Amino acid sequence: MRPHRLFRILGLFWAVFLIAGCASLPQGSAASDRDPMESYNRAMYSFNDTLDRAVLQPVARGYVAITPDLVRTGISNFFNNIGDLAVFVNDFLQGKAKQGLADGGRFVMNTTIGLLGVFDVATPAGLPRHREDFGQTLAVWGWDNSTYLVLPLLGPSTVRDTLGLVGDTPLGLYTNLHTTNTKLAEIFAFETVNTRSNLLAASNVLETAALDPYAFVRDAYLQRRRNLIYDGHPPPTPDDE
Repeated sequence: MRPHRLFRILGLFWAVFLIAGCASLPQGSAASDRDPMESYNRAMYSFNDTLDRAVLQPVARGYVAITPDLVRTGISNFFNNIGDLAVFVNDFLQGKAKQGLADGGRFVMNTTIGLLGVFDVATPAGLPRHREDFGQTLAVWGWDNSTYLVLPLLGPSTVRDTLGLVGDTPLGLYTNLHTTNTKLAEIFAFETVNTRSNLLAASNVLETAALDPYAFVRDAYLQRRRNLIYDGHPPPTPDDE
């Protein structure tokens, strides 16, 4: 099964699951405002964490040990450059025309002069990388708050951001690679390991700083998404006042 089909199925499945689950929640519950699926989410977090400790972390550490920093940076730049195409489109969907032109220029510059993005020549040229995706676009269009949801393998998300994955998929690498499912799976696995290697330091912070790692990750994810949606200037929430 191709990854973009998997994302569509996941998004639809968890949306249906959410509707069914929320129907049985007590109205007015404080937990239902933020994390109404906490029991499920904690179980899925535990599953993902076990898989990460048993497989992804050891493989990522081995990858770091045998791969020079310069090579890993180039690989990360390559995958980031592909993601910049979705950033460019979402800029315009959010009405950010000026930023969209800059991000389009960044993508063209890194794809050509930067050799398919392996070298990030745009950032030193004054075109920094932005982070925009269809989940943020849905928030800008009015879907501001969304239920927290931990996805199998993919980790922390929300219902909105899960559907956002589906929206960004046509602009991604895997939809546009005309090759076998086996090759797609190999590339996806390689990208996953490379991404995980960039987060090893964050794992160490989580393990030493958090009394409740699940709550720490959830709160950090939701705060970061809100910050991205409002471009670093989120309005105050009732909890802040």
